[in-house]
Amino acid sequence: MSRPYNFSAGPAMLPEPVLQRAQEEMLDWHGSGMCVAEMSHRGKEFMAIAEQAEQDLRDLLAIPDGYRVLFLQGGASLQFAMVPMNLLRGRNRADYLNTGSWSKKAISEARKFCDVNLAASTEDGNFTRAPAQTELSLSADAAYLHYTPNETIQGVEFPYIPESSAPLVADMSSTLLSRPLDVARFGLIYAGAQKNIGPAGLALVILREELIGEAPDGVPAMLDYKTHADAGSMYNTPPTYSWYLAGLVFQWLKDLGGLEAMGRINQRKAEKLYAAIDGSGFYANPVEPAARSWMNVPFTLANPELDAEFLAGAKDAGFLTLKGHRSVGGMRASIYNAMPEEGVDALIAFMAEFERTKG
Repeated sequence: MSRPYNFSAGPAMLPEPVLQRAQEEMLDWHGSGMCVAEMSHRGKEFMAIAEQAEQDLRDLLAIPDGYRVLFLQGGASLQFAMVPMNLLRGRNRADYLNTGSWSKKAISEARKFCDVNLAASTEDGNFTRAPAQTELSLSADAAYLHYTPNETIQGVEFPYIPESSAPLVADMSSTLLSRPLDVARFGLIYAGAQKNIGPAGLALVILREELIGEAPDGVPAMLDYKTHADAGSMYNTPPTYSWYLAGLVFQWLKDLGGLEAMGRINQRKAEKLYAAIDGSGFYANPVEPAARSWMNVPFTLANPELDAEFLAGAKDAGFLTLKGHRSVGGMRASIYNAMPEEGVDALIAFMAEFERTKG
């Protein structure tokens, strides 16, 4: 392999063809004499980049009419506050599903603005499953229902899209663009870029137009979706280079065959890795099979004393950032879009050899 395989949960690896194209265009984008990072965000060159990126994203996700796409700063974490600030619309209650570390952060922030109804929580089971639709206790007066379809730390993923009479809000930081998605099911989707979209510094927001423009008085302009929608995400200087690289990722996905093709690859990668774990007496995954993440695969060794040796050997073999999150322990392989299938195959082979020699 030309480069090590980077299994980081984020910022994550980028597709090699994207990096190569960015390298080719670094000093002179399309004869402009400028690097994209040097361009005015209001100049014709960057405006062309921005418009193409949005159109490619709309094509990939088949985003229906009546939805706006915003390219913002602050990552997904800022959206934890922007969502209640903009979507309460005079109400004082919102429904949240508590399924892991990121949904807990979103809940903590939302409580600063409204009464949070925990419509479901799997914390008592150490976040190893997703609640069923029948378990959700939704409020009749909720302004919206928020959930995190994929928890990167626990490796838990919803196998379904929740039903709600209130607008559905989803933090899709680690799953957006990993497979086809019915955007029309959602009132608002947000995602930090640094997993499947592009480099850190950018957040995508896809929201229904009817949800824009009802932020209460006193909300700062930069935290009002209407500000950014009216200005085409150019109210202030946006993260231009991250936007550009995201656009290259969108083009790479289209060249690959779109999200249906990407989804087939991602499903195959995940199934291979889980099969290797389940078929071993040496490795284990704590998540219920129906709720296992395609993107983030935590696993433990039968003897935790071998963890350091496993990580050192993996690094020497060209497998980077496999250490699990400190709150979970063990290992975690994040296998986002940019992780090639041969990277997963190579990791499986390394795991089998380590088990053979140490098990």
